[in-house]
Amino acid sequence: MEVERDQIVSSPTIPIIDLSNLDKELVARAVVNASQEWGVFQMVNHEIPKELIQSLKNVGTHFFELSSEAEKEAVATPVSSKDIQGYVTTSHKDVEDNVDRVDHLFHNLSPPSWIDYKYWPKYPPEYRQVNEEYARYVKKLAEKILGWLSEGLGLDREALFNRGFGGGDKAVYTMKINYYPPCPQPNLVLGLHPHTDINGLTLLVPNEIPGLQVFKDDQWFELEYKPSAVVFLIGDPILRMSNGKYKNVLHRTTLNKEKSRMSWAVLLKPTYDMVIEPLMKLTVRGDDDEAPKFKPITYGELVYRRVNNLPLD
Repeated sequence: MEVERDQIVSSPTIPIIDLSNLDKELVARAVVNASQEWGVFQMVNHEIPKELIQSLKNVGTHFFELSSEAEKEAVATPVSSKDIQGYVTTSHKDVEDNVDRVDHLFHNLSPPSWIDYKYWPKYPPEYRQVNEEYARYVKKLAEKILGWLSEGLGLDREALFNRGFGGGDKAVYTMKINYYPPCPQPNLVLGLHPHTDINGLTLLVPNEIPGLQVFKDDQWFELEYKPSAVVFLIGDPILRMSNGKYKNVLHRTTLNKEKSRMSWAVLLKPTYDMVIEPLMKLTVRGDDDEAPKFKPITYGELVYRRVNNLPLD
C-alpha cells in the first residue's frame, strides 16, 4: 500500500513572514494569525546570520556523512538514559519489509545545567562553537515569537515564556538533527509518520531537499524551501496553554530517492515538573467560549501519556 499522496499541494500558501518589515505590529499579527490558522509558518530576514546557518548545516552534515561509526557511537544515547541525548538510529519498514534507517542527534543547548558536552560531536572541532553561537540567536528569536503569541492572547508579553516554560532559568532548548538517507522506494515509506510535536515550539531549518508536509483542510501541503528561512511549528503544550487558540500542527516527513534529507530543529520545551494548563485570563468564568478545554497536567505526564498512547482529557 502506497503512502497516500493524492491530496498533496506544493504551494507557497504556508505563511511566510518577513521579520525585517518595519511595521512590527503587522509582523506580530501575521505570527498570531499563522499560529491560529496553520500552527506553522516560515520566517525570513530573522536576524540569524545566513553564514551562521550555513555553518550549522556544514558541521551537522560533516558529523552524519563524514564521521566514522566509532565517532558516532562515542556520542550514542545510553540505553538507560531517561532524557534522550546523543546519537540515535531508528528504522522503518516498507511493505516489502525493506528497512530504511533514520538517524538523529540530540543535545541540549540551554539552560547550562542541562548541557552535557559528552553528547556533542568532537569532530569537526568547530561543532561546539557554531552550535553555541546559534543557540544565542535562536533563543532570542523564540522569545520574541512567544512574546507576540502572548500578546495575541491578550496577555502580557512574558506570559507564555515565563508561565508556560519557566523563563530563562528553566526553559529547555534541545538541538535535534534529523538525517534521512536516500530511500529506494520513497513512495512506500515515510521518514516521520503524521504527528504533532510534544515540545512547545520547534524552530527548524531544513536542507534544500523537500519533504516536510503539514496537514490543513483535509490535505497535505508541502513546505516550499526558502534558503536560510526558519520554520516555526506550534506543539502540544502551546495548544493547551492557549486553550486551543493556537494549533498544534499535524505534520510528516517524506524521503528522497537519490539524496539525503536533513533538518536542524531546536525544540523549546518545559521541564517535566511544569504544569501545562490554559493561562488564567483566557478562562473567564461564565463565558462558554473561554471555558477551560484542557485539564492541568505536568509536562512529564503529558509526555508519558503521549508516548504510551494514553488518553489525555
